[in-house]
Parts: sequence; structure tokens; C-alpha cells
Amino acid sequence: MGKVFFVPVSVASGFAAGFISKKVFDTVWGMIDDEEPPNPEHREVNLVKMGTALALQGAVFTVTRGLVDHQMRTSFYRATGRWPGEEEPEAK
Repeated sequence: MGKVFFVPVSVASGFAAGFISKKVFDTVWGMIDDEEPPNPEHREVNLVKMGTALALQGAVFTVTRGLVDHQMRTSFYRATGRWPGEEEPEAK
């Protein structure tokens, strides 16, 4: 039942992670290049620069999403006494 109550928290944390990761990526990309990151929709684009931007953007988003999700789960646990998810990874 605790998982049902966590769904809105999870959705909100997803939006927060997206917003935070966009800001972090923009800041980091600004340190790398003065121009905006290349977009796959552009016809004339440097593929190495675009690949770098996409890899960096993916890494920033994945790390940010993981950190925000874990923090939201920790906060939910403190508020409710129930952990929304697995306690630890399954043994292989």
C-alpha cells in the first residue's frame, strides 16, 4: 500500500530531476563550449561535438535522476516508516 502513496512523490521527483539535470547540463556545457550544444535535428552539425553533448546530457540526467529518486525514497521512508521499493539488490 505504501507504494501506491509513493507514486505521486515519484512523479514529482521525476519532474524535479529533469529540471535540475537541465540546469546542471547547461552549466557544464557552458564550461566546455560557448555555443549551444548541437541538436540532432540540425542539418549541419559536428558529429563528435553532438555525440559528446548527448553522452554528457545522458550521464548528467541519469546521475541526477538516481540521486533525486533515492533522496525522495529516503524522505518518504522517514515520513511514513515504509521504504517504497526493495531493501537491497537481489543476490545472484
